[in-house]
Amino acid sequence: MPLPHLDLSSPDQVEEAFLRGASANRSAKCRRASIDVIEPPGTLIATGDLHDNPTNLETLVKAAALDSENPRHLMLHEIIHSDRLIQGMDFSYRALARVAALKANFPEHVHILLGNHELAQIVGAGIIKDGIKCVEAFNAGVEYAFGGETERVQKALDTFVRSLPIALRCVSARGDILCCHSLPSPGNMFRFDTTILTRELTDDDYQPRTGSAHFMVWGRGYDPEQLEDLVERWGINLFVLGHEKAEDGIKLIPPNAIVLNSDSHRGVYLPLDLEHPPTLEQAAGQVVWFSDME
Repeated sequence: MPLPHLDLSSPDQVEEAFLRGASANRSAKCRRASIDVIEPPGTLIATGDLHDNPTNLETLVKAAALDSENPRHLMLHEIIHSDRLIQGMDFSYRALARVAALKANFPEHVHILLGNHELAQIVGAGIIKDGIKCVEAFNAGVEYAFGGETERVQKALDTFVRSLPIALRCVSARGDILCCHSLPSPGNMFRFDTTILTRELTDDDYQPRTGSAHFMVWGRGYDPEQLEDLVERWGINLFVLGHEKAEDGIKLIPPNAIVLNSDSHRGVYLPLDLEHPPTLEQAAGQVVWFSDME
């Protein structure tokens, strides 16, 4: 199925997409406090950072077959901040609006997770990626597209980002999987509130360098001791993450974390059978490269 059709130059349609998506995020039956929770039977299409790659997004939506008799679940994150600028402007608000509309249409099968670039965008934190000042380029694109209507579109976008779950938990009798953008860096664990998965997010959680949502979407450098600690605290067998660069689309972090990249020709996605969750090594063997889909 194609992505929902929107007039992406219309402030009314873009605002509505963000607000409907936010409502779907909060009211979906799969939502539990700050996370989405799904159970077998079924299949999850798990992804890494997307960064406004339109071809890969279309492939993922097609793989999920959301409008079929047996739809799969689709997990997306890190949607915005493209490296393909137009006169220095980033128009990746369009991809975010399209996936917001997708969530509104399929609230129980589309799961859009908070990423560090979306968080940075709403709090105004600086990000430089490949020499690009991402937040400034994004704001320039929105202002160019909407002119005097920019403020209300930005407000709706903020509402949508603040509605995003921090993680997707896949419950299974054979062991739970947690999909999230990243995990806190080991050095921030003493400041991180590990109850974040079982409570609602607050404004404090989003604050740069102090909030637990910030720690969770900005973390890197995980070590086995930290992962095993989170296994005990959260009851997770496998973590599916993004945020880090991964050679050939995947990176394994023993004992139980896999990093995916979905933003390039050599990016991947990972189909997960919710009834038969894989081990870390099995997951590595099940990824699908976008280059093989051509």
